[in-house]
Amino acid sequence: MTQAIDEREARKQYVRHRQKVVFSIIGAVMAVVMVISLLFFFHVGGLGTITTATVQPNYGQQVPCAVNEQDGSAGKYAENRNITVRVLNGTKFIGFAKAVSGALENREFNTQTPDNYTSTKVERTMILFGKNAINQAYTVNSNFTDAKMVMDDRTDQLIDIVVGATFDNLQDTKKVPAAGKQIESFEGCVAADKMTDLPKADQHDPVNPPEG
Repeated sequence: MTQAIDEREARKQYVRHRQKVVFSIIGAVMAVVMVISLLFFFHVGGLGTITTATVQPNYGQQVPCAVNEQDGSAGKYAENRNITVRVLNGTKFIGFAKAVSGALENREFNTQTPDNYTSTKVERTMILFGKNAINQAYTVNSNFTDAKMVMDDRTDQLIDIVVGATFDNLQDTKKVPAAGKQIESFEGCVAADKMTDLPKADQHDPVNPPEG
């Protein structure tokens, strides 16, 4: 009888010992996980910091500052009806450019026939413009939520909009700055004449302001 009691007690001690070992291992693992999490949370040694271009002004793309008006006042957002745009589909989704072009037409932009871009793998929507349509490009950009402005070597006033895969919808009209309001240039912008090595513009029929 005494031997049976001793065996049960021994088993109990064995089970308690195993439980202590298991709990000790779990506790150690959790401690390590907590330490690593704190390192990332406080960015120790740069851990967990975001350094991609998507958090930089204009998604890391250099952009010119808005230009002053003819009277010398600060640049202002233009009237939509005075801006001509062409929407190009930079994705594999058929009809994307046509849909966006129609939405911009409803906002009174002058729209050319939509077309396909040279690539179907564009991630972020691009607004392509030249040195003579900077304020107009800022105006177009204000109608998008995730586009980046890219100045190329065109000299006319046509603005190309290359729709990318991240496009979801146009900016709510209530959040779009009114025509005539002063433009808020991107932080870190530079004067247009300081921008060099501009990309070559895609082929298009030039759009220029009416004479007089």
